[in-house]
Amino acid sequence: MFRKMRRVKQLLSKEETIAVLNRGTSGVLALCGENQYPYAVPLSYVYSDCKIYFHCATTGYKLDSIKQNNKVSFCVIDKDTVMQEEYTTYFRSAIVFGKAYILSNEQEKRQALEKLAEKYSPHNEQGRLAEIEKFFQQVCMVKIDIEHMTGKEAIELVKQKNCFCKKE
Repeated sequence: MFRKMRRVKQLLSKEETIAVLNRGTSGVLALCGENQYPYAVPLSYVYSDCKIYFHCATTGYKLDSIKQNNKVSFCVIDKDTVMQEEYTTYFRSAIVFGKAYILSNEQEKRQALEKLAEKYSPHNEQGRLAEIEKFFQQVCMVKIDIEHMTGKEAIELVKQKNCFCKKE
């Protein structure tokens, strides 16, 4: 159903791909928008148990697009170092494909919102719980059930890892 990566030497393991998703603080959600134009939007998110969660307003283009077609992709860039003298970029990224669902169950919505808040404010539980209470009815939570994920890094980073491993 999903294509295999062409440059398999640059493929990250599942564990490395998950690490990219966990380290990231923002990603780009790609949807099928109006008139079948792609719509990509940056957002904050949290990865948990093979799912991506994000929040948004209770109405808007994102939600309209998800209701029309819930198949999405989501991309996170972990590293992007321009190497001018080499005419290349040392990059590392992850892409997930899945289906997006608007959370209607209040318990599931609250749990997802707490995971998201904990990622961005891990040391202030009282503050984040108060913020969740204050805005709970005004926020929408969306879950992406991941069906496929890949991670990729620049061949130069692969070579660096292999060189480092051989020295040990």
